[in-house]
Amino acid sequence: MQQSKTVAFHTLGCKLNYSETSTLSRTLEASGFVKKDFEEQADVYVINTCSVTENADKECRMLVRRIQRRAPQSFVVITGCYAQLKPEEIANIEGVDLVLGAAEKFNIAQHLQDLTKGDSARICSCDIEDVSGFNSSYSHADRTRTFLKVQDGCDYNCSFCTIPLARGHSRSDTIDRVLIKVKEIAAQGVKEIVLTGINLGDFGKGNDGGKQRDENFYDLIQELDQIEGIERYRISSIEPNLLSEEMIRFVAQSKKIMPHFHIPLQSGSNKILGLMRRRYQRELYTERVAMIKEQMPHCAIGVDVIVGFPGESKEDFQETFEFLHELDVSYFHVFTYSERDNTPAFDMKPVVPIHERQERNKILRNLSHQKLQYFTQQHLGATRSVLFETVDKNGIMEGYTDNYIKVQTPYRSEWVNKIIDWELR
Repeated sequence: MQQSKTVAFHTLGCKLNYSETSTLSRTLEASGFVKKDFEEQADVYVINTCSVTENADKECRMLVRRIQRRAPQSFVVITGCYAQLKPEEIANIEGVDLVLGAAEKFNIAQHLQDLTKGDSARICSCDIEDVSGFNSSYSHADRTRTFLKVQDGCDYNCSFCTIPLARGHSRSDTIDRVLIKVKEIAAQGVKEIVLTGINLGDFGKGNDGGKQRDENFYDLIQELDQIEGIERYRISSIEPNLLSEEMIRFVAQSKKIMPHFHIPLQSGSNKILGLMRRRYQRELYTERVAMIKEQMPHCAIGVDVIVGFPGESKEDFQETFEFLHELDVSYFHVFTYSERDNTPAFDMKPVVPIHERQERNKILRNLSHQKLQYFTQQHLGATRSVLFETVDKNGIMEGYTDNYIKVQTPYRSEWVNKIIDWELR
């Protein structure tokens, strides 16, 4: 195709996807494209997909239909996890011109050079076993916070998860290269970096068949703590079995790594954890939470939990509810189990009815709301540091404390991207 002038992006899914979309955007802008908002008219639309749930797949198809109605002559490019898992299915969606798998998405500028509208959709993908390279990515737009990808892929093969099929083996950047990126980000005035990955605690595996280098995630956070210019780091998500006591102790004394952990649980039932092929039991999770709270009573702890997994009886769900109710955590991300092709869980029985899954989701979201309210109330009257963000929401600005409590106040431009000591009230 001839050189297009404008490109628009839409991202589905996790923080890692947002960091990669931002990098794809910078790549195309460096090639002469002008970035547009996704709701505007553009020559090229790029959708970076997720495939954790069936809803993400449906949303991708819905977005393509919207583009077809608004701009039928525009080029539509689909990349991300859904594109790697089901390239043929996506190529058959009317309006899709190019499907880029995991190994090709960062070559997007090259693929767009000779794309012609009207041809059948072109698929540029390979077997996930052949995907071995690591592409560093970070998000940077109208934000005070940047998501920096330091790890990709996963070797865990949980029975419900398609991510190893979509992203390949665990692999990561080197500490030296991460430090270069951090300094680059710091030079842009960013105050906070969120470290992201698919299995962040597995950091240290290289591109050479996933062999462990002589460095790990604990080494990385120690090095990052020394970098001038960045005032805050957050650990986006870390498996409980990879969150070591030495990491917790280090975060407790660090001035830069925020007292905020997000630790996937998935179920409070050891029976269900076994069916999920998780690498821990609930007792280990309890130990990690207790250790964090002993070192940092003010620390925020987020939890991922899945409801309606095959075989989850009412008693299993009640066990999860009671476990979370007693646990000293701050909030949950609740996911309703969704059948995914080519996963062991797909054929597991008995299947939990959809309406029962939805009801369990609602119950846990209500509990999460109560947990967050309680956590916030515990800190009323305390003074904590708040990083205020750039967005003006009808005269209101928002920011987050070091321990992830949202603060809202009338907009003041001089507070944008500033860290302010704030009394919570």
